[in-house]
Amino acid sequence: MNMITALLADTAEAAANFSDKALIAIAAAVAILVAAAAAIAMGMAVSKALEAIARQPEADKKISKSLILGLVFIETCIIYALVVAILIIFVM
Repeated sequence: MNMITALLADTAEAAANFSDKALIAIAAAVAILVAAAAAIAMGMAVSKALEAIARQPEADKKISKSLILGLVFIETCIIYALVVAILIIFVM
């Protein structure tokens, strides 16, 4: 139990030593990583949609509509993440 308490005390001390700029940089990096992950998801979605169209050309219109809707939602997440990153960097 003393080991856990010592570890928590060390963690709290390390967190107290972080400057505000370091925390801002970490938060902005996380937001950028979210945007990068969403970009990868967009690529995977397009890939799977093209595979589906290749397998069933007659379902082209339905697949394209679903793809566009999904890409819009992913792009919205990317925009929100980038706005949050910009706000964190310049407002804080």
